[in-house]
Amino acid sequence: MRIIKFTTWTLAWLTAFICATWAAGALYFDFPKASAFVAILFVIALLAIVIFVRGKLLKLAIVFGAFAAVVSWWLTLKPSNDREWQPDVAQTAWADINGDEVTIHNVRNCDYRTQTDFTPHWETRTVRLLQITGMDLAINYWGSPWIAHPIVSFQFSDGLPLCFSIETRKTIGQQYSTLEGFYRQYALIYVVADERDCIRLRTNYRREDVYLYHTLASPAQARQRFREYINTVNVLHENARWYNAVTSNCTTSIRAQRAVKLRAPWDWRIVFNGKADEMLYQDHAIATGGLPFAELKQRSLINDRARAANDDQDFSRVIREGLPQSD
Repeated sequence: MRIIKFTTWTLAWLTAFICATWAAGALYFDFPKASAFVAILFVIALLAIVIFVRGKLLKLAIVFGAFAAVVSWWLTLKPSNDREWQPDVAQTAWADINGDEVTIHNVRNCDYRTQTDFTPHWETRTVRLLQITGMDLAINYWGSPWIAHPIVSFQFSDGLPLCFSIETRKTIGQQYSTLEGFYRQYALIYVVADERDCIRLRTNYRREDVYLYHTLASPAQARQRFREYINTVNVLHENARWYNAVTSNCTTSIRAQRAVKLRAPWDWRIVFNGKADEMLYQDHAIATGGLPFAELKQRSLINDRARAANDDQDFSRVIREGLPQSD
C-alpha cells in the first residue's frame, strides 16, 4: 500500500509540475502585456501556495485550478490573417472549384538568389482533377533524424506538379522556435507552390537533405487527397488557425484534414515524423522497387540531382530520375 500511495502522489505532483510549467510558459509567451512579469508572478504565487498552504490535496487543487484558469484564458486567443507577414508567407492560397476544374490563386513560385534573398512571385494555376495521376512525398531534414518536414506533391498528366507544404506563418522579424511552437505564436499556413520553389529552396539554398518517394495512391485516391488539401486551403484563407508543434503541425494536420473514418490509425511516428518514411515503407504505401528500406532511402536522396537541375524547366523530371515508381 505504501508503494501505491507513494507512486500515486508522485504522479500527481509530477502532473501538477508539468501543468504549472506549461501555464507559466503560456503566460510568458502569449500574455499580451508585461508577459515576463505575469509569468514570474504566477510562478511565485504557486511556490508560495506549495510552501505555506496546508494539506496536499488542497495544494494540488489550487495548482490544477490555476492551470485550468490559464487554459481557459489561453483558449480565447484568436489567430488572424491580418498581420505583417514575412514575404514568403505574405499570401494565402485559395481555390475556385468548378466541377473538374480547380483554379488555385497565390501559388508560390519565388525567384531565389539565397534562402533569404528572393523575389516573391504569386501565380494562378488551373488544373483538372481528372488529370491527377498520383502523388509523391518529399521529406526533408535539417537536424535531428527524428524530426522532418513532409511536402506532398500531386502529379498531373498535362502539367507541372503542385506542392502543398504545411508551415508556420511568421510575422516580420519572427524566427521559429520549437518551444514557442507549443504556444500560440504562429499561424498555420498551407503553402501551395511549384516544386522549383518549395523543394529547390530546401535542397539548393537551405542545403537540407530531401528524400522523395512515389506513393502507391491510385489516381482516384490522389484526387481525393487533393480535394482535402484544397478544402483546407480555402478554410484557412477565410479563417486563420493556430499552429501547434504537436497537435496542429506539418504532419498531424495531414491526418486531421481527412474525415475521421478515413484517417490512418495513430502511430508514434506521426509525431516523430523523421521516421514517417519508414512507417510508410512498412505500410506498403510507397514504391520500393523491391529494395530494403535503407537502400531505398539512399536512392531517394535527391539533393545532387536537384542542385544539378537548379532552375531547369525539367526540374521535376530530373529529381525523379532513378526513383522506383512501383513495386
